Amino acid sequence: MASAFSSSSETVIQRVVDVTVKAITAVDELEEFYDIKTTCDFILEKQFKKVALQFPDELLVDSVAVSAAIEKCSNAKTFILGDTSYGSCCVDEVAAEHVGADCVVHYGRACLSPSKRLPLLYVFDKRPVDVQRCASSYREFYPDTQSHVIILYDVNYVHAIGDLLALLSADYPNLVASELVVEGEQCYCHGPVKRRQIDLCLSEEEEDKRSICQFGRQFTLKNGSSLTDYSMFYIGQEGATLRNFMMTWNRCSFSSFDPVTMTGRAESVSINRALMKRFYAIERAKDAGVVGILVGTLGVADYLDIIQQLKETIRRAGKKSYMFAMGKLNVAKLANFLEIDIFVLIACPENSLLDSAEFYRPVVTPFEMEVACNKNREWSEEYVTDFRHLLPGGQSHVPLADQLEDAAETDVSLITGALRSHGLVDSETAESSPGSSVVLRNQTLTVATANSAASFLAERSWRGLEQKLGETPVVKAAEGRRGIAIAYEEEGT
Repeated sequence: MASAFSSSSETVIQRVVDVTVKAITAVDELEEFYDIKTTCDFILEKQFKKVALQFPDELLVDSVAVSAAIEKCSNAKTFILGDTSYGSCCVDEVAAEHVGADCVVHYGRACLSPSKRLPLLYVFDKRPVDVQRCASSYREFYPDTQSHVIILYDVNYVHAIGDLLALLSADYPNLVASELVVEGEQCYCHGPVKRRQIDLCLSEEEEDKRSICQFGRQFTLKNGSSLTDYSMFYIGQEGATLRNFMMTWNRCSFSSFDPVTMTGRAESVSINRALMKRFYAIERAKDAGVVGILVGTLGVADYLDIIQQLKETIRRAGKKSYMFAMGKLNVAKLANFLEIDIFVLIACPENSLLDSAEFYRPVVTPFEMEVACNKNREWSEEYVTDFRHLLPGGQSHVPLADQLEDAAETDVSLITGALRSHGLVDSETAESSPGSSVVLRNQTLTVATANSAASFLAERSWRGLEQKLGETPVVKAAEGRRGIAIAYEEEGT
């Protein structure tokens, strides 16, 4: 955490990343904490020879010990995956394929987004929770025993839900506990977790039972009740999972219990204010002329389909789109592309709600971009963080507006107050001009100007390095300087 500057060439600048890391797990506790026997049985049953073990940053301290234990009991070759390309809650199948792995074992927190490339085993590290304190906190929030409450929890606490229900179910007949569900034919999990193939659209039988399945959680409502009749009680720490739940089910009141601090609290974050911040980002998306599509996942199923749908949606709105794949996002990376007016991030539900306050350009979700570009979709109380629901067949899919109707629409920006027009730009005219294209929109007076990133680049005073092919003389390689910039070895003291 400290940076040291010295005039001595023997001293280098050291940077240490501040990451919260758990203490090393004792050898006699590894088996229970990481369920090594179940993992070995899974590997032996499927006859896997190369296994990728994916650990989040906070569990890397145990990775070598876990790897050695698995290799000893399964005779399989293991590879440790750390510093994943995107969020650690998602399965890094691309990194596993680089080492030719036959399967992936994912440890720690998980968003339970479906993956399709490789067989997958989820192992949730069993985090401690005081069930008695949790039950007492629940009773304080809901003194009325007839309260309709749904229990949600982080995946690391699924092992304690049975004991919690044993303490509460007798007194609370309307209590509903969610169950973890792992999607996909090649996805497996240990413990009290269901594995089944789930269609995004609920069947008629499931609808009759009022069954809801989202974000790897499934629960069934009581007959004659709706989701808005329930409150939510969340077990886990504040973070992306809780924020995702609150944004999606924004008409339900939330309370939570933190197993680390062993305290409960009523979630007082104003959802209306959070939604208005997202609505402001949508208005920025409507004003944007050039959109950057950020690929924030290579493992979540159907990510290629949402990319194609977004490209078409943006094109019909008369905007230009460019695609970027840059791994984990930060302010410096996105600041390199000033020609982009707004970015849309394709990621898992938990990572898509990026706080872009520090970024030079806003970062929105696919749902927010659709609200901005598809006039058939209106801003409402519904908020969608799972982009799979936006695809054809999904429960929140809205077809694109007709091209002719879409081309004749104009409105006023709520941010700048200027008149803006949205419509389909003639692709032939756009391709003929690298700068901008002027397209006749109707037989009266209105024309539309579609600026591209190329025109922005052409106006820059500095455009980067020029190749100058054939003009640069060929020279032999020479030895460069040694040392650090503050004191090279060949420089005098």
